[in-house]
Amino acid sequence: MKLGLINSAWAQAGKGTAFGIQQTKAIGFDTIDIFADPLDTGAKERKLIRTECARADLPIVSVACVAVGLVDFNPSVQRFHLGRCCAYLDFCYELGARNLLLVLGEYIWERQVITPAEQWKTGVEHLKTLGNYAANLGLDIALELEPFKLSLLSDVPNMVRFIDDVNHPAVRANIDISHLQLAGARPEELRALKGKAVHVHISDCDGKVHGDLPPGRGVVDFVPYLKEIAALDIGGAISIELEYSPEPEKIVEWVTEAYRATADLMQEAGIARE
Repeated sequence: MKLGLINSAWAQAGKGTAFGIQQTKAIGFDTIDIFADPLDTGAKERKLIRTECARADLPIVSVACVAVGLVDFNPSVQRFHLGRCCAYLDFCYELGARNLLLVLGEYIWERQVITPAEQWKTGVEHLKTLGNYAANLGLDIALELEPFKLSLLSDVPNMVRFIDDVNHPAVRANIDISHLQLAGARPEELRALKGKAVHVHISDCDGKVHGDLPPGRGVVDFVPYLKEIAALDIGGAISIELEYSPEPEKIVEWVTEAYRATADLMQEAGIARE
């Protein structure tokens, strides 16, 4: 598998696109994921992303999209987010990415008023539509497990059930290791995602709240998860996801620490860099 980085690590520290791409390559990463909204990204920035990644010989694997409105109870909001997700898929195609990393929404009003089954059905129907759009572009959609109480995709069983209900070859799972830790998922639960996963995120946490720390700064025991991921034989990339550095002026050191720790963990788990 490749070792990648989500470029939001740099943006959160106030660093520009070109700087982030150049530093990602200089540190040693194989690939990069892009966090940018196509509705807020102009032609110059889009070209900058393409040209800088090409110059650095840094393939783009994934583009991240948060689209909680896909399961909103207002049809007009759903239509907007459906169109926005299609714009994201077009953006993926433009950048030469392999998948759209999609964060689905949460149950509204604590599962009262609007039934959970209705929101689930809405999400499934929209992902069938988006699956068709993605497949036409030769892309996958990678759904992210969000370890929060009201998230639709809050644990591995829910992820499996949702993917089975959508039943589309272009709609699969992203595996986020710190999210699995926070959801209380055992490494062996990942076996249920055989043939259903297409992308991986890695970061650490304190075991209590979402953190996205460099591996080694939290409590996650990574190797058992990584060994299960290796057995899934999904190929692709393991992408490091980092939240705000406590010292933005030392962001290069922060990202470098995460890179070295993850490279060592991959080696320990027997995952070859290809």
